[in-house]
Amino acid sequence: MLYPLKFHPIYKPKLWGGQKIAQKLNKENIPPQCGESWEISGISDNLSIVRNGFLAGNSIQEILEVYMADLVGKSNYEKFGNEFPLLIKYIDASQQLSIQVHPDDELAKKRHHAYGKTEMWYVIEAEPDSTIITGFNKELSKHDFVEHLNNGTITDILNIEKNIQPGDVFYIPAGRIHSIGKGVLLAEIQQTSDITYRVFDWNRKDLDGKLRELHWDLAIDAINYEHFSSYKTPYDRNTNIANKIVNAPYFTTNYLPFNKTISRSFYTKDSFVIYMAISGNFTIEYEDKKESVLHGETILIPAEITDFKLIPDDKIVEVLEIFINHEN
Repeated sequence: MLYPLKFHPIYKPKLWGGQKIAQKLNKENIPPQCGESWEISGISDNLSIVRNGFLAGNSIQEILEVYMADLVGKSNYEKFGNEFPLLIKYIDASQQLSIQVHPDDELAKKRHHAYGKTEMWYVIEAEPDSTIITGFNKELSKHDFVEHLNNGTITDILNIEKNIQPGDVFYIPAGRIHSIGKGVLLAEIQQTSDITYRVFDWNRKDLDGKLRELHWDLAIDAINYEHFSSYKTPYDRNTNIANKIVNAPYFTTNYLPFNKTISRSFYTKDSFVIYMAISGNFTIEYEDKKESVLHGETILIPAEITDFKLIPDDKIVEVLEIFINHEN
C-alpha cells in the first residue's frame, strides 16, 4: 500500500535568485541566489527523490513504473505513462525575471517532442513595489510585436500588474508572454515541461559577462497576441472550503484555508492529490495512519488513497490543493 510521499527539494541557483525560499519556507542547505525549489518534478534529468517511508531513495519515475495507476490514477497513467504530469515549485525573484513565453502542446510536440507549458502562480509574498508582467496592454498583431522587438520598445506593450498582494493568482496559459517581478515569492504549478523561449532579459549578463541567449525566432510563432481586459484570476477565500482557483485540462488548483478538521474525498477524481503548505502545519490522517506536514513542505497523496482528513496543527492553515480533474 502506498502512503503520502515527500520528496527532497531540488534547488536551482539563478542570477535573479535570493534567500526567501530559505527564510519564508523553512528550507535547509539552500545554495546562494536560490531562485527555485522544485518540490515535485518528473523532468527526466531532474527527477524528484522520495525522502520518507520505505520508498525513500527511489525516484518518482521508479515509483511510477512499479505502482502505475495506484500512484497517479488510471486516466493519468494511460495518458502520461511513467512521466509524472506536473512540475511543482517555489520561485523567489530577487530581481526581475526575463520576458518569456512557453509553447503549447502542439508546438512543443512538433519542435521538441515534449509537452507544452501552461502554468499558474500563487503569490506568497511581494514587496511594495513588486510587479507581475502578463499579456499585452493593447491589441496588436505579430507584425506590431516584431516592430517593438526590433525597436527595443517591447516593454511599452506589456501588461504590468502593480500592487501585487499575497494571495494574488495569475493563470498563464501556454502562449502568454510573462515575467515575475523583483521581490515576489510565489508557488508555481505547471505542466511537466522545461521549455522556455526568452524574449527580453533587460540586457542582463551572465556570470561570464555575456548577454543571455534570446529566442526571438521561436517565440514569435508561440505567442498568443490576444488582449484581455483582466489577467488576474478571481477566486473566493472562504475558510474550511476548497475554493476553486483554476480548473483546466492540465491541472485543478484549489485554495483551502482551514481551522478545523476537514474530510476530503477523491474517490471519483481518478487522480493523485498534492498539497503545498503555504502557511501553517497540519496532519494528514488516512486509514488510521498519520503524516505531519510542515509549513513550506509539499506532499503527494497517491490516487489509491481516496479518502483522508486534514487536521490543523496551527490556528489557521493555508494549503494549495492540486490534482488533475477528469470530471471536466
